[in-house]
Amino acid sequence: MKMTTAQATEPQVWSRWDAAAMWFYGLLGVAFVVWTLVGATRRIIEVVGGAAGGAGGTVPVLGEFAGTPAEAPIGPDGAAVTVELDRAVLLPTELPIASTVALVLEQVVIALSVTLAVGCLLVLTWSILHGRLFSRRNTALVATATGAALVGFAGAPFFANMGANGAFAWISDRTFDNVLLSVDPVLWFGVAFVGSIVTTAFSVGARLQRDTEGLV
Repeated sequence: MKMTTAQATEPQVWSRWDAAAMWFYGLLGVAFVVWTLVGATRRIIEVVGGAAGGAGGTVPVLGEFAGTPAEAPIGPDGAAVTVELDRAVLLPTELPIASTVALVLEQVVIALSVTLAVGCLLVLTWSILHGRLFSRRNTALVATATGAALVGFAGAPFFANMGANGAFAWISDRTFDNVLLSVDPVLWFGVAFVGSIVTTAFSVGARLQRDTEGLV
């Protein structure tokens, strides 16, 4: 008996626990997007308000250091002890316009990358729940989510570094050179590796399914 394409792609039956787990992770994804957007909005307001003279006239900026000595009151009775500074929050009362824009773009990149990545995964989950696991669209969704994550992991630190450089320049009157770009290569390559494996698996699965549907 010859099976039609419609029968071959009939929605898969999922258990209640499978569906509940997918919906649960979907809700977590939505909550994560909302949390990210709220945090990004607050940070943008903080940066713009501080640059305009609000927030006490300071703009908190995370600065990365490399082998910079500093004094910390961690000795006996609070005595100062020399430590190696790794990172610290800078509080400049003024920032160059370029640095302010960079700090705003940092949050925009974070918000867009998280929203796009999670959005693609939510659409993928919806497709899977409706019985369509392997398809060209699902492969594209996985690839897009991976690409958005990689852009976020690389782009956000880039703009954060630009903003921090402006803070260092203003505080030190351009006498302290601390150009650092903090990107975790292990995490970045880990996301790229996992994303490429999953994308390849979906691509192969979609091709096998098309071949199977053509035979039945």
